Amino acid sequence: MYLDSQVEEAVMIYHDETSESLTWYFSFHNLTLAFISAPFLLKAEIKYLGHSQYDIQLHLDALDNAWTSQYNKYDYIVMSGGQWFRKTAIFWENSTIIGCHYCPGKKIKELGMDYAYQKALELAFRFITTSDHKPLVVFRTWTPDHFEYGEWYNGGICNRTEPYKEGEFSGNPVDQVMRGLEIAAFEKAAAIGLEDGTRLKLLDIYHLSLLRPDGHPGPYSKFHPDISKRPQNDCLHWCLPGSIDTWDDILMETVLREGDQRSSS
Repeated sequence: MYLDSQVEEAVMIYHDETSESLTWYFSFHNLTLAFISAPFLLKAEIKYLGHSQYDIQLHLDALDNAWTSQYNKYDYIVMSGGQWFRKTAIFWENSTIIGCHYCPGKKIKELGMDYAYQKALELAFRFITTSDHKPLVVFRTWTPDHFEYGEWYNGGICNRTEPYKEGEFSGNPVDQVMRGLEIAAFEKAAAIGLEDGTRLKLLDIYHLSLLRPDGHPGPYSKFHPDISKRPQNDCLHWCLPGSIDTWDDILMETVLREGDQRSSS
């Protein structure tokens, strides 16, 4: 017996100027898949000068229109915050600067990235729970990095080839704080959702990702033609195949179980 199995080739139907937000269409399944770049969930002014970045202007009282304007179009939504909150940022509310994260030399109150992230989560979940549109929203938790012997900017590496054993690595305290904010905000929103029909699920991949220091590109994230220079390691993003396959398995199980529950009710 010969089985001819093939994957449908999607058609890209949209990309923005920077190709950071993309949309594909799978005609056989009548499925539209979109990736929307909104790294803070909040309205943010991000400007570059060559390879350098100006201080990010982050509005803590306004969500990013890139995702809120598209929210009603989709039946399933996977959303997350992330490591962008580590970047230097100036915080605004009511068109007024109220503080910052890591802005030495500026006479601005240091509020910290956890302050901004909590604001972002509260505002995003409030938008979701008060919306008349009720898709299945899966919130993916914070993912840890695995830099050792430094950070990304000063020679940090990730050259382990095997997962950690349980209890061998507890993670970065900052990562733990940020995930804690997520869990608290999600549980509050989920409780509200039980009353108003909001469909919220948690994709908590923090712990299983914590055990995978071998899952990052390391020095292989980009081509380095000069072998005499030490390449910069990427110990934050993730390889495919690898840990993300497990995330996908959990996500698909979450979606399928939700479908089973709705069909049986």
